[in-house]
Amino acid sequence: MQGLEGVRVLELGHLVSAAYATKLMAGLGAEVIKIEEPQGDQARQRGPFPAGAPHSEKSGLFLALNTNKRGVTLDLRQPQGKEQLQRLLTWADILVHNYAPPLMSALGLNYDTFHQRNPRLVMCSITPFGLSGPYRDYKAHEITLAHGGGWAWLSPGASDQPELPPLKACGHQADFQGALAATVVTLGAYYRALETGTGEHIDLSGQEFVASFLEQNFVYYTYMGQVASRLGRRLLYPWGIYECQDGLIFLVNVEQDQWQRLIELMGDPEWASWEIFKDPFVRAENSDVLKPYIEEWIKQWKVEDLWRAGQERRICFSPVFSMAQLAKQEQLRARNFFVEVTHPQAGTLTHLGPPYQLREPWWKIRRPAPLLGEHNEEVKASLGQIKTDLEGRRTPDAGPRTLGPHLPLEGIRVSDFSWAWAGPFCAMHLAHLGAEVIKIESQVRPDLGRRVPIYPSGLEPSFNRSGYFNQWNQGKKSILLNLSKRDALEIVRKLIATCDVVVDNFATGVMEHLGLGYEDLKQLKPDIIMASIAGYGHTGPQQKYMGYGPAVAPLTGLSSLTGYPDGSPQEVGISYGDPNGGINAAVAICAALVARKRTGKGQYIDVSLWEAVAALVHEGWMDYAMNGAQPARSGNRDLWMSPHNCFRCAGEDEWVTIACGSNEEWQALCQAIGQPQFATDPRFRTAVDRKTHEDELEVLLTAWTAQRGKWEVTHTLQAAGVAAFPSMNSKDLAEDRHLNERGFFARLPHGEVGVQTHAGIPWRFTNAPNGVRTPAPLLGADTDTVMRDLLGYSAQEIARLKAEQVLY
Repeated sequence: MQGLEGVRVLELGHLVSAAYATKLMAGLGAEVIKIEEPQGDQARQRGPFPAGAPHSEKSGLFLALNTNKRGVTLDLRQPQGKEQLQRLLTWADILVHNYAPPLMSALGLNYDTFHQRNPRLVMCSITPFGLSGPYRDYKAHEITLAHGGGWAWLSPGASDQPELPPLKACGHQADFQGALAATVVTLGAYYRALETGTGEHIDLSGQEFVASFLEQNFVYYTYMGQVASRLGRRLLYPWGIYECQDGLIFLVNVEQDQWQRLIELMGDPEWASWEIFKDPFVRAENSDVLKPYIEEWIKQWKVEDLWRAGQERRICFSPVFSMAQLAKQEQLRARNFFVEVTHPQAGTLTHLGPPYQLREPWWKIRRPAPLLGEHNEEVKASLGQIKTDLEGRRTPDAGPRTLGPHLPLEGIRVSDFSWAWAGPFCAMHLAHLGAEVIKIESQVRPDLGRRVPIYPSGLEPSFNRSGYFNQWNQGKKSILLNLSKRDALEIVRKLIATCDVVVDNFATGVMEHLGLGYEDLKQLKPDIIMASIAGYGHTGPQQKYMGYGPAVAPLTGLSSLTGYPDGSPQEVGISYGDPNGGINAAVAICAALVARKRTGKGQYIDVSLWEAVAALVHEGWMDYAMNGAQPARSGNRDLWMSPHNCFRCAGEDEWVTIACGSNEEWQALCQAIGQPQFATDPRFRTAVDRKTHEDELEVLLTAWTAQRGKWEVTHTLQAAGVAAFPSMNSKDLAEDRHLNERGFFARLPHGEVGVQTHAGIPWRFTNAPNGVRTPAPLLGADTDTVMRDLLGYSAQEIARLKAEQVLY
């Protein structure tokens, strides 16, 4: 068996989050049956469409999200549909859905009932706000989560236009993120089900996962009392999008040596030696002085020339690509990122490929998205072959059984060589799932995350006090190993021989130079799973290029799609490449653990930040693939829904999102705001009318919202069944009663910073413990324990290795 071959998955719901989660599983070999309501998935009506002509079998979003699946239609409101679902649940290993709690009840989606029929079933419920708490029944669209989770509040970043609202990224990015989290936790739970025979119900909150990847911004508030926003300056500088002669380019400098190489490329100008530009953080404080010098110099270059010249010197430049430019990139083509798919009605189109490359080549597009109800008869015929007992329950499969609740990856050990954000984000999620994560560090070059200057008020800086590090390294252990020493490398090899997984996000070639490449590690442990994360991936003509997280949105075309109407391309508020690289690595690791359980084989996972984010620009890409078009930037607006925007409220820089997904919701909104005549106004009667007169409509709504607080607007409209929610900042999140009641935040005593508030785990288990287990480790805190108890070194040997600065 290859990858997830033989894993049986059911999908229920509409649009993106459930569909993308199961697409990821299907791409790795799982057998997925997509269950649609008789009228079809709403994604069939979203487009983009060839020549802009709506057709339920030619929607680009649907075609992209549903490759490798069989499709059936069931009416779950009718007895026959319910009975057929029960039979399919007996067949399935996994059920993923994104129906909101009220609809779950109406359709009879009840885990306790399903569990009785199939005790091994893993069910993941992706909902906007989770299955508990004050907002559990709130209506939401993707804009609700992008703003309600605190991400859009930070976007576009470093803006000097306070009159413009916080900005969401183009497309259904918040829903894609929910899908990625769902895939990680679902595969983790399935791995445990293989061991124990016991399934799981996962309560995944879309808002919480968005709130869990806000980079440094959440702890900037909880540690320092400062509220970050889309306005003001960056934490580091240079950082931003700049004009060249023939286009736009992005630049970020993170380390001081990169700054030195940049000023050398600039010809060592005299001003570069000024004290106000001495380090990245001081340069950020004086960015208003530095910015004109950077802008003037960059304007002299052409994009391709500066990209190449900068990257040759290990300076992180990246072009701001359009979809057409993305399609031409040699690096992506060399890594087979673009895939031709032939559909019986839509024809042959170029699709986006996988977010990672695998040494064991599991990933493949085996079939196009299904026609509506295409496999009804085929699946119906197969239902009679399902093994059940006399009461219709699934016959237990032979296999190991381990009693007692435990986290999915308990017993899995991870060597974590990563630093900054992408790799630590991956390893943190493995720790959240129960893995023992041992972080290899050194005082010679401490993790960049330990050096980010976010310290609790009143405490002096130290490597153990950065909120940035303490956020992204929860649940891990830390050991000191100076890898420049031969003895340290020997210790690392002994450690890896005891591990199941290795994670790194070093530049291409570093692990191989240390003698720790995948082929080396297979000699130590043949079934090792290794995930290596890099900006451009570890193969291809640009494998040596530097690609930090914030450079990836420009590189993938996401920035070219994101921005205010009639405005320029924008960043997306966070270093979006990093969490995407990290969470996709975690997805592939969990899939590899499942595969290893059945085959005994390991896997090498090559994660490219570029590909991990490019794989999420389906709406923009499919418009290009079908029509050769570059979609216009539309801010917080939607292609079909109106109203759908972020509106100013009473108070300083206060905003609320409002989105109507149907005429019924629009009519309810009109009643709720005391303007019933709007519903019958010819300008606003239908969605098409409202889109045509959207400017006028938004002026009228702003007149109402601007007189009210964001929570008054939210409660008034949610009571009427309309998706409304504030654009939340970090203070709002930390104080939010819903998130606090659900236990989202991690508040654990730490050896140096005491009890601080961190973003926690965005899912809840039914049959396993919940919550973060331990705070981030002090530097090297677990060195002695790991050396003594795991690797068998004596106290005398440990003392000697410390004296020789091997354990340093």
